[in-house]
Amino acid sequence: MISASAPLLPEVQNFLKVVLCAPLLEGYGQTESTGAMLFSYAHDPAVKMVGGPVSNFEIKLVDIPEMNYKSTDTNEEGQLTPRG
Repeated sequence: MISASAPLLPEVQNFLKVVLCAPLLEGYGQTESTGAMLFSYAHDPAVKMVGGPVSNFEIKLVDIPEMNYKSTDTNEEGQLTPRG
């Protein structure tokens, strides 16, 4: 299954994976890229993310200071986890 509109709630993603017993791919993109710039992996158990860039696309994170999203963000262990 593929979902590529608004992000699905984690509860909905988990429900669909379990009930339909099928991989669920979630994508994100822009109209000019045919909506497929980022895609999750078919057998990735994680939810709340759209996955990595598809081949032949370049993705650039831009800081959004008013939302406190920075390319220099780190997690609890001090590892770099950029957001933008």
